[in-house]
Amino acid sequence: MQKQRCQWCGDDPLLIAYHDQEWGVPLLDDRNLFAFITLDAFQAGLSWAIILRKRTHLEEALAGFDPQIIANFDDQQITQLLHNPKTIRNRAKIAATVANARAFVKVQAEWGSFSRYLWQFVDYQPIVNAWEKEADIPKYTAQAERLSQDLRRRGFQFVGPTICYAFMQAAGLINDHLTSCFRYPEINASHAELRQRLRTLTNHQI
Repeated sequence: MQKQRCQWCGDDPLLIAYHDQEWGVPLLDDRNLFAFITLDAFQAGLSWAIILRKRTHLEEALAGFDPQIIANFDDQQITQLLHNPKTIRNRAKIAATVANARAFVKVQAEWGSFSRYLWQFVDYQPIVNAWEKEADIPKYTAQAERLSQDLRRRGFQFVGPTICYAFMQAAGLINDHLTSCFRYPEINASHAELRQRLRTLTNHQI
């Protein structure tokens, strides 16, 4: 019997693999969170399929998405990125990646981890929606708007509410798999363990 999936992944093997293995899985690891912030920023104006096809090259060019390293990129390294045909040669997005890395490192210093900072926007527990149709899923929510405003205040770029909502979906702060999708109950089943991890991470009484 064929598995039912969210409609957006279609029949593209790369999108299917991403949907089945990554999208909506709750993330607490800072390096992975920065990777998703970076990829979502690069996606602006492009399809997610393009980003997935470029991801390995972007990861290689961007020091494994290590914000500590990217925060120290100089003009020469930025110029090299602009001339790298395997990546996305958009000056504004590359400059934003460096600016975001610097802002990300500051959040880590202030909060102990970016994960601790991020999960406060959903009160340290994932939001579980129950959408039956993709047309019902909003472009962004109040939580995404608050995250966007705070990130921009801290110097992040390419973090509008729509991008922030996509980031929250991808990083598992929100389960926006359709209720008919086989991943919907699987993601929900992982939340009990997640709450234990969040409790350890934050000392927050959930």
